[in-house]
Amino acid sequence: MQSIPVDTSRLGALMCVVKPEPKIADFEKQEVKKDRDGNTIYTVAVTVRQDGRRVSVIEIAVTGEPKGIEEGMTVKVTGLEAFAWSMGDRHGISFRAAAVTPVPSGAPATGGGKAGGA
Repeated sequence: MQSIPVDTSRLGALMCVVKPEPKIADFEKQEVKKDRDGNTIYTVAVTVRQDGRRVSVIEIAVTGEPKGIEEGMTVKVTGLEAFAWSMGDRHGISFRAAAVTPVPSGAPATGGGKAGGA
């Protein structure tokens, strides 16, 4: 699966809408997904809004529990990558990041780039 780097400075303000929770690998067994080193993978649902476009919600997978993030909080996403996937007749795009961290109050919400396509 090929990763596609995403320029987060072009996504506008990023806001957490579902705080970090462990990613479930097997819903029947409630088994939590782990990376190759045995670390728990978490997902964080984040809104993105480019200038003049609708708000979208993406779920971002990150290794280890992101600390200090609550719903409604502006966040910074570092090392965001997109992955196209398909299974039978289903397909989509998943997202993974190196880190999701809270943005301190009063700090700029974006990376300073002009909004546009990802």
